[in-house]
Amino acid sequence: MKLAVFIVACMAALVAVQSASISFHGKIADQTMLHKQKFILEILLRVDHDLLIEEWIKMGGKLINDKAHYEKYDELMMKFYQSYKVGGLLPKGEFFSVMQRIHMLQAHGLFNFFYYAKDFETFVQNVAWARMNVNEGMFVYCLSMAVIHRPDMQGIILPQIYEIFPSMFLNGKYVMAAEKFDFDAFNRKIMLEKELATIYDQDHSMSKHMNDQFYMRDWKTYQWWNLMGLGVGIQVEKKCMLRDGIPALKQNSLLNSINSNLKMMYMPVDYTRDIEIFNEDSKMSYFTEDIGLNAFFYYMNLDYSKMLSGKEFKLENDRRGELFIFNIQQLLARYYAERLSNGLGDFNTLSYYGMIKTGYNPQMIYHNGNGFTTRKNYYELETSQNINLLKKIMNVERRIDDIIDSGKYVLMDGTIVDLSQPEAIEQIGNLMQGNVDVLDKHVLGHWWMLTSMYLSGENADSLLIKPNVLMNYETMLRDPVSFKLFKIIANKFYMFKNKLPSYTRQEVLLPGVKIQDVEVSKLMTYFDLMDMDISTLLNDKMVFQDGKYVWDKALMARQMRLNHEVFDMKLKVSSDKMQKAVVRIFLGPEFDQFGRMMIMSENRQNYMQLDEFLVDLNAGENLIERSSNDFEWTASDPLSYSEIYNYLMTCYDGKHQLNMNISESHSLFPDRLILPRGWISGMPMQMFFMISPYNAKHEQYSKYDPSYMSGVGSGVRRIDNMPLGYPLDRKIEKFEEFLVPNMYLKNVKIYHLDKLNKYFPKKYSNFGKFDYNYSENQQL
Repeated sequence: MKLAVFIVACMAALVAVQSASISFHGKIADQTMLHKQKFILEILLRVDHDLLIEEWIKMGGKLINDKAHYEKYDELMMKFYQSYKVGGLLPKGEFFSVMQRIHMLQAHGLFNFFYYAKDFETFVQNVAWARMNVNEGMFVYCLSMAVIHRPDMQGIILPQIYEIFPSMFLNGKYVMAAEKFDFDAFNRKIMLEKELATIYDQDHSMSKHMNDQFYMRDWKTYQWWNLMGLGVGIQVEKKCMLRDGIPALKQNSLLNSINSNLKMMYMPVDYTRDIEIFNEDSKMSYFTEDIGLNAFFYYMNLDYSKMLSGKEFKLENDRRGELFIFNIQQLLARYYAERLSNGLGDFNTLSYYGMIKTGYNPQMIYHNGNGFTTRKNYYELETSQNINLLKKIMNVERRIDDIIDSGKYVLMDGTIVDLSQPEAIEQIGNLMQGNVDVLDKHVLGHWWMLTSMYLSGENADSLLIKPNVLMNYETMLRDPVSFKLFKIIANKFYMFKNKLPSYTRQEVLLPGVKIQDVEVSKLMTYFDLMDMDISTLLNDKMVFQDGKYVWDKALMARQMRLNHEVFDMKLKVSSDKMQKAVVRIFLGPEFDQFGRMMIMSENRQNYMQLDEFLVDLNAGENLIERSSNDFEWTASDPLSYSEIYNYLMTCYDGKHQLNMNISESHSLFPDRLILPRGWISGMPMQMFFMISPYNAKHEQYSKYDPSYMSGVGSGVRRIDNMPLGYPLDRKIEKFEEFLVPNMYLKNVKIYHLDKLNKYFPKKYSNFGKFDYNYSENQQL
């Protein structure tokens, strides 16, 4: 599926997953759209610095408070304006949290000033004012959500959140080094090193000496640069930013021209943990701290923010409550698979009393310089937390359990809401997210928020709080305790689903259809290298020519990340007639951490849904071919902030056209993370295939153009109307009766290729320089 590949003629900032190539065909952006895109990119540039672009400074003189300029002017907007007038807003430079009640009330008011603006001029003035006067974290959160949901902003691409706030994704030592970087001094250093190398000819001999002295026992996957003999400092990049699909990107002459004008540099970066293992969960830092995974979770919670009304924003059409709780369940299944890969297994749910065995040290600093709080191993909860807050949390959870158990809820006016039917999963999801569509938001609406505050050790009513990874969507997946919290949410999902009757054989059977056989190509994972654009950390002077910002330097963080080879599946299917059908593909573990075989009836919660797609079956034999590149809900790597901006400006100046052939990539899961890390000997897993009848009320994508819109609220993002996770969402009584001819269970193995292994038996001949032959698929 095409991703948000913002590419001005390539303003598709993400490469299409199927072809990893840049498309030049699609809707052409007019000058109005170019102006909007330029505004968004420039207003988000270096948000923790003063705004220096004169065009927008002039626009942001004041916040428009005239009700005539808004589609709706509500109480939240009035309270926000009053708080601003009396100095009661969260100050600039302070830590902003989506899990803090006061922060979210203020953010809601600011978002409304953005969203309800009647015209783009009012929107621009409010945004420019907020950029100069409002807390940076709150500003980015509200603006990002407004861009996603405002109808007149469809097609606008946002820079990735890790490019806006790199400090939320990198360790503090690295961030400080990037902020201290002096480009002029760096250039001078390079020149001196070249002169010395010429005079003394020591380059080769020094490299050889360093290679001989390197201790292999100290090497870790995340220290790839040691094997190449690179320092941890800044290196010059002369070829290309590393990411997926480089061969196709390198063929694009316009993109190459843009990059040729960029002075590109990179620094190797470690994950945010010590070389010594902090605890067993730190083995999976490459997964839990992956920038793509954390960005996905951030944008998922912007698309369906808990403060947005499902009816007003049409989120009900997408089954926002069910989607939230299903996504949590899928994240848990994916996390469990990665634990199995690392020799770990199941884990206990969060206990509000007693001890949290697993600590977490993020080693991060917020952009104001304050460090994120650390939780030591064997952390005693009850000795350090607010007992009144704990009572509130447990009371809300007990009420939720009672609601699910009784299958009903009595409103204040005595109305009884039936929660025993399958569609009530929507309300259960709303309860666990704590969104505004919850049955009783005053009693039941704050469980997740309060629990996050409790675990972070902060006062739920404090305006000023210390940075903590559990308090924001873009950082909370880093901490293993978040998955313990998610397990509570998922358990409510299963508690409700287990009260529903199992699917009968007739309900899962597609008469006349049989999956005869399935072939799956070799599943192979590996670690490759990716460049994350962190240019917004640079403290050098902003250069302007003719009043326009000149973005001529790009600094990148080069980091190891998990990836997989493209794999293919072939299904041999027989059908007694021509018909439309839906194919669903799941991946789950075959054995637990002790090597015991798990049957699907006891293991269905650990299956991840990889894909679902529509097929036209012919009468007789059918061959259905599907590639991992075809998966609908996954995204490839984006182009960088630097490239996007420079590409845009070539279009803005009339040199090229901007093709809006993009999909909103923020709602897609990283393609490279769909498989857990394999084993050299092969990690045993199972693939489950099912073909079911096609029963959609509306054709997928029929209400929006997926080439450049995300379709949030359209109701046609999914292929049909079946429950999310079907048919594994309900309990399976007898597996032998459940497994009908239109289902197929395939044993597979996931292998892992150690691409760094080649450095061990023989010495790297170009020691001290980056090895561009490291990854065959990059072909630089």
